[in-house]
Amino acid sequence: MKFNDLLADAYGRIQERVHHVLEGLDADQLAARPGGDSNSIAWLVWHLTRIQDDHIADVAGTRQYWLAGWSERFDLPLAAKDHGFGHTPEQVAAVRVESADLLRDYFDDVHAGTLTYLAGLTEDDLDRIVDTRWDPHVKLGVRLVSVMDDCMEHIGQAAYVKGMLARGDV
Repeated sequence: MKFNDLLADAYGRIQERVHHVLEGLDADQLAARPGGDSNSIAWLVWHLTRIQDDHIADVAGTRQYWLAGWSERFDLPLAAKDHGFGHTPEQVAAVRVESADLLRDYFDDVHAGTLTYLAGLTEDDLDRIVDTRWDPHVKLGVRLVSVMDDCMEHIGQAAYVKGMLARGDV
């Protein structure tokens, strides 16, 4: 198996989970927050998508999908480049969406761009330094795994919240 195929499979699993979590949820369910101030499904899926969008665009040298039109479609009361890192409970509450379809469609756009980028990589590309703010500097391969890990963590949290909704615990 080629490394590109392995990465595409891993990122594809995120997409499968995003679709599964969003299935059948309405705007109120997407906005529900366990304990009243935890992260909602809408925020979790929006955030993981924003992180993938931001980080892949950065390493690919392309424009973020969010900044190319999706921010207007969501119309959130947040700065255009905001991706949710360090959000307060009030900022989390501000991430309300009209439908699960909106979240899914944005994710699918980002995912398609990610797959296109991954397909064009060579093994040597994985050693390219993409972030010098860390010691040691971050290589592309490490960044790709980091993004994948973050997305999996947040979609797992969203699935847990959906389970709580199904039991009536939220």
